[in-house]
Amino acid sequence: MSHVGHEVVAGVGFGSGCLPKDIRAFMARAGKRGVDQALTFLREVDSINVRRRHRLVELARQECDGDVLGKRIAVLGIAFKPESDDARESPALNVAAQLQLQRAHVSIYDPRTNQSARRVYPTLRYVDDLASAVRNADLVLHLTEWEEFRGMDPEDVGAMVAKRRMLDGRNVLDPDRWRSAGWSYRALGRP
Repeated sequence: MSHVGHEVVAGVGFGSGCLPKDIRAFMARAGKRGVDQALTFLREVDSINVRRRHRLVELARQECDGDVLGKRIAVLGIAFKPESDDARESPALNVAAQLQLQRAHVSIYDPRTNQSARRVYPTLRYVDDLASAVRNADLVLHLTEWEEFRGMDPEDVGAMVAKRRMLDGRNVLDPDRWRSAGWSYRALGRP
């Protein structure tokens, strides 16, 4: 899930060094205390968070005609939230790594997090700007709500990609704006 103002919207899931670790600590404590309902609830929260990542990978496969093998995929944003350089437990990094394991050519751009992410996933390809990430991409994944990405012009980005296909993993881009510019636009939690 993602926060837009005070509104919570569907998204690729949560990360950071704290919340996932805290949920797992609560799970261990609930298990030791025999509080089965709390344990079941916390397990489901953790499971839903992981499934959001797998769902985005599945949508990427669908957008790429059933297979990401050899496809060029741009990942925009890997910090677990904007205005952060924290890539710990990053859902976006996990998605990028899964796509690379399926033999996609993944290019990652994040305004602040590339350096710390390299330490976590050194085998992924990191680039230094938006244009380098999206150039000739078969699919663009928007995974952190950086203002730079929220303000992207669909026509400008469309002139750089091979195919106008956008997966909005944070569910904050304007679907009508992207679709009217000729993009296939999909977001988690939207029809």
